[in-house]
Formats: sequence, structure tokens, C-alpha cells
Amino acid sequence: MVDKRLGDAVMREGVGAMPVPEFETTAWTTPPPLAEARIAIVTTAALYPADGEAFSGGDTSYRALDAAQRKLVLGHWSHNFDRSAFSIDPNVVYPLDRLDELAAAGTIGSVAETHYSFAGNQPDDVSTVRLDSGPACAAEMKAAGVDVVLLTPV
Repeated sequence: MVDKRLGDAVMREGVGAMPVPEFETTAWTTPPPLAEARIAIVTTAALYPADGEAFSGGDTSYRALDAAQRKLVLGHWSHNFDRSAFSIDPNVVYPLDRLDELAAAGTIGSVAETHYSFAGNQPDDVSTVRLDSGPACAAEMKAAGVDVVLLTPV
């Protein structure tokens, strides 16, 4: 029998049944006021530079994106994902232009020089991201003086 529901309904049902990890402690820091904060973007759109390494299926690594590099490839390959908005305006996934405008207006302190991209399609347990690549990415941001992360989940 063929399932005639829309793809996103099937995906929601599958994801909704996945267990959610519970953590004994939650890390928390109080950032400086936004007008003083350095902001970085972390996206799950699998973005990578046109001349860089693409993401592969189940890839739990991340890509560092130089803020000066604006020619990026959207590597998110789900058939349920509409890529047209990104083609028209990459800021829907990677709002770097909006952050630059906020920094110029003094609303935020500064925009980080490096941003980060993960592939949204992760193994069910996401343990590698949680225990390895996620903390490694966080350490890079901390070393770069990032105070606040803007997460753009795709």
C-alpha cells in the first residue's frame, strides 16, 4: 500500500516518535548585553563554500564558514526542503547580511568572523554531535570570543 500523506507529515510523525535526550545539568552563561555581544551563526543547512568539502549522508562534522565568503552551497538534500527561498535570498538560512546591518546600527556589538554549518540529517542518537563535533565547534566559538549564537535550524 502506498502512503499518500505529504512527505513532511510522514517526517513529523517519524521525528515525533524519536526519544529526546535528557541531560542531568544544563550549561548556562549570561551573555553581555546584545549591544556588546559578538554573534555567530550556526546552521543545520549543510552550507559549505562552493570550492569546499560537501557534506555526505550521516555526516556529523561541521564546516567553518568565513564571514567574508558569501558564495555558499546549500547541501541540505532532503526532497522535502524547498530551496527556492535560499536561491533568492541566502539570508533566510544564513542571515549574515542582517547581522551586519544590526552591527552597523549598534544593536549588536559585532559579527563573528567565522560561522558554522552542520548537516541537519543526523543519526538518531546524535551522540557524535552532542559529544564530539558540537563541543569542538563550541570551543572554536568560545576561543573566538563569541557571546551569542544564532541557530538557524533547517
